[in-house]
Amino acid sequence: MKAEVWVLDDEKPICEVLVSILQDEGYSAKSFILARDFLKALKEQRPKAVFLDLWLKDADGMEVLAHLKKEYPEIPVIIISGHGTVESAVKAIKLGAFDFIEKPLSYERVLLTLEQALKFASLEEENRRLRSALLGEVKLTGSSKAVEELRKLINRVAKLDTTVLIYGESGVGKEVVARLIHLNSDRRDKPFIEVNSAAIPETLLEAELFGYEKGAFTDARSAKKGKFELAHGGTIFLDEIGDMSLSAQAKLLRVLQEKKIERLGGSQPIMVDVRVIAATNKDLEELIAQGKFREDLYYRLNVFPIRVPALRDRKEDIPFLVEEFLAEFALKMPHRVKRLAPEVIELFLNYSWPGNVRELKNTVERLVIYAGDKEEITLSDLPPDLISQLRGRFKLQKEDRLEPWFTLKDYRLAKRQFEREYLRRRLEENDWNVSQTAREIGIERAYLQKKIKELGLKP
Repeated sequence: MKAEVWVLDDEKPICEVLVSILQDEGYSAKSFILARDFLKALKEQRPKAVFLDLWLKDADGMEVLAHLKKEYPEIPVIIISGHGTVESAVKAIKLGAFDFIEKPLSYERVLLTLEQALKFASLEEENRRLRSALLGEVKLTGSSKAVEELRKLINRVAKLDTTVLIYGESGVGKEVVARLIHLNSDRRDKPFIEVNSAAIPETLLEAELFGYEKGAFTDARSAKKGKFELAHGGTIFLDEIGDMSLSAQAKLLRVLQEKKIERLGGSQPIMVDVRVIAATNKDLEELIAQGKFREDLYYRLNVFPIRVPALRDRKEDIPFLVEEFLAEFALKMPHRVKRLAPEVIELFLNYSWPGNVRELKNTVERLVIYAGDKEEITLSDLPPDLISQLRGRFKLQKEDRLEPWFTLKDYRLAKRQFEREYLRRRLEENDWNVSQTAREIGIERAYLQKKIKELGLKP
């Protein structure tokens, strides 16, 4: 199965020829006459490579190239132009184009350059994955409006030393937001210290936060620095702040007010320069009303509140998250899984994900293990209990698991699902070679291309 390639050229005949060449070679291809349509489509889907003409009806090709390399640097761009000069070729390469091909186009040159561009992009991606594995890359995945707004808030507050309070359900990624704030701040080269208030017993929390002197309690055989001292110059992330005891809250308030701490068993104040980021999955105002959270501490922490959306409120990000998790597991496990079939993604999109991103990641990991050596996970690969969970059902018929159209009661929807699955399987068998598949199943190539577009089929 080959990659998806897009063509942006204001000459329709050029678009048609290029698309035909690519499809005959097994690529999934799409063409655009207008730059605005091309850029709009990019927000919802990303190709593996782009052929770009420099002379466009509604935009400057160089500006489109610059935009592509800024926003989507991982996509190789091959310039095609009938008005090429040495100056324009040099400029395009400097802007990040992979290569420059002059019109009239050579069939062999087009395919060879594309093959080289995809290999180069694949190596670049592999390098990024290895660097991420070694360095622990932290990023906010997705292109939904909710995630874009979240990125804006992170960028707005990161450079300031303002205290931040992050709200969100369990599993939404509050720690990721905290780390991104730290990594984009002037404290990025200093420590980032995380404290999970819910995971540490109440009797030990103060010792963990503020440290202790030798002899402070029975087992204190030597002095120990607390998390605030360890975070000096950097950032301390207080997760699940709503679970902190009132005693620890009072001492935390003092630290925020005076910028100093005292170790347990000590009498000397220790100055600390620390940025505080806190997070909670609870309603702190409700806890204040119940007398379980200090109101004065709440106002100290709630200087710049950030709410992380639940996964059910940004479901359009699920395909991007799945792709990221599959790439991550590919580095950790001896498995070949590269993608989830459309019907599995559809199942994911219709589930509410109460455990949010953490639940999605755990589910993908489970499926990768079940899939073994398969490159694509289909509905038939899912264990019955997982399908029942995702569908919110307690019983599952065998035919439901094997043939997804049997799960639909509406005849027209079932027919469409069968058509999609049938064509997808036939195309897979022929490595997405449209011409060969059309011949084998007895329909015209043009009609098959129409059905592929209509049913939203992709390699």
